[in-house]
Amino acid sequence: MPEFSDEAEVTRMAKRDARVELLARRRSLPVATRAAAAGRVQAELVALVRRLRPHRMTAYVPVGSEPGGADLPEVLRAALPADAELLLPVLLADLDLDWAAYTGPDALIAAGRGIREPVGARLGVTAVAHAELVVVPALAVDRHGRRLGRGGGSYDRALARVPEAAVTVVPLHDGELVEALPAEPHDRRVRAVVTPADGVRTLDGGPGAARGVAPHTSAGRTRGE
Repeated sequence: MPEFSDEAEVTRMAKRDARVELLARRRSLPVATRAAAAGRVQAELVALVRRLRPHRMTAYVPVGSEPGGADLPEVLRAALPADAELLLPVLLADLDLDWAAYTGPDALIAAGRGIREPVGARLGVTAVAHAELVVVPALAVDRHGRRLGRGGGSYDRALARVPEAAVTVVPLHDGELVEALPAEPHDRRVRAVVTPADGVRTLDGGPGAARGVAPHTSAGRTRGE
C-alpha cells in the first residue's frame, strides 16, 4: 500500500531534490573528464569480472553523462569466460525489466528514455535471478548501500529478484559515493560501487566481499599491495 505520511512525502521530496542536483553535476562534467572516468571504471569492472568469472552477469548501456561509457557492454563481454553470457535490460511498459543476451553493438536498438536495448529473445523478468554479477545504474550510493536511481523503480524490482550471493555493483563518478541518502522501505541496497579514483569498494562489509570483491581496488589490485 502506498505510504502517504508526511515523513514519506519529505523523503520523496528529498530524493527529487537530490536527483536534480546530481544530474546537473553530471551534465557539467567536461567531456575529457567523462572519458577518463569511463576508462577507469571499465578497467575496474573488467578486473572484477576476471576475478569472479561469472557464468551470467547483467549490465546496461550507459547514456549521456552516465559513468562507464557507451561501449561498456562490449568491454565486459570481452572479459567474460567464453561460455558466459551478458544480459542487458529491456524496459517494459510497466517499468519492470525484462532481459536479453548482448551479442554485440550491432544488435542494439534505440528504445524509450534514451536507452539502447538488445534485440534478442526476451528471457523474462526472472532471468536476473540467475546472475552472479549485476552491474546497476544509479545517480549516487551511500555507504550503507542505499542507491538513488532516476525514480522509476525498475531496478528496485530487479534487485528484489537477485540472489543474496550475487555481487551487485554500481559505477559512479567521483563524489557520488556519499555518507547518506534519503530512502524508502522499497529501496534495495547494493553491495559495492566502483569509482574512477578509488576503484571497487564494498559497502558495510556486505556479502560481496566474500566472493572476491576487495574492499578497495585499483585495476584489480587492493590498495596498499
